[in-house]
Amino acid sequence: MRRTTRAGLVVLMLAALAAPGAAHRAALAGASVPAQATPAPGEAPGQERQAFVVLSGPADVPAGRTVGDLVVVHGSSAVDGTVDGSVTAFDAPVTISGRVNGDVVAFNGPVELRRGAAVTGDVVSKQPPVVAPGATIGGQTRRVGATVNWDGFGWVSRFAWWLAITISTLVIGLVLLGLAGRGADAVLAAARTAAGPAIGWGLLLVIGLPIVAVIALLTIVGIPLGAVLLAALGLIHVLGYCAGAWILGRAIVRPPAAPILAFLAGWAILRVLALVPFLGGILWFVAVVYGLGALAVALWRARTGGRGRMAPAAA
Repeated sequence: MRRTTRAGLVVLMLAALAAPGAAHRAALAGASVPAQATPAPGEAPGQERQAFVVLSGPADVPAGRTVGDLVVVHGSSAVDGTVDGSVTAFDAPVTISGRVNGDVVAFNGPVELRRGAAVTGDVVSKQPPVVAPGATIGGQTRRVGATVNWDGFGWVSRFAWWLAITISTLVIGLVLLGLAGRGADAVLAAARTAAGPAIGWGLLLVIGLPIVAVIALLTIVGIPLGAVLLAALGLIHVLGYCAGAWILGRAIVRPPAAPILAFLAGWAILRVLALVPFLGGILWFVAVVYGLGALAVALWRARTGGRGRMAPAAA
């Protein structure tokens, strides 16, 4: 890509972001920006050589107009006139019926050369270009070499994700167990004596909190609440998962064994089973629902001093 390298694509992008003037402000707003350079002495109007940069929107060069390098980040590009340089499109289809005195590079989008189109350089695109009879390409037609074969790394990424969740739940679970003290026994009691309400409230929290967050985002006053809820959903689910691991572990490792041993047992079982495809997702959902429900029932009992009864939530 001779002309693309020579044009200095990075410089063009920085210039589009930093240069003052109505043309660049319009580009940032998503409008198509015509070149606004003053014609050189002896050059007719419409024969400008300034780079044409559009961040979002159509980057069209009408018939009879000549511009310098053409860069479009997101939108579309139709060249009916002349581009005295390279055409670079990051996420945009490119249609050429005029002339390009350089390369045409489309990282993500189709390239179509209509009858009478002329490209003196190479045509580099993700998809094979559509070249009509009568269109000419002076250079080569090549594919964008930006694809990476991730098939061999699938198990690595999955294991890394599993390892990250495993470490996070271990640390958070141990911290919560240390801070909860006798409250951990209250969660366990709620799970054993109020299984129905725990499941009902757990489903209500897991399903209802995202809905409440989205509804809050639709109102101006509720935007902060919705944003906070969406940001906190991950932590809330981890809390439920750790509570579920504690409940499972205490059902296996009974007193007088230390609570930490019970939590480690439940946590280890859940994390080992999480390596099994599909089963890990089901167990995550079950542990989060039951753990959050038990936490909700335990908090309600603590608030009412153990006298109030928490009615089951409608699933």
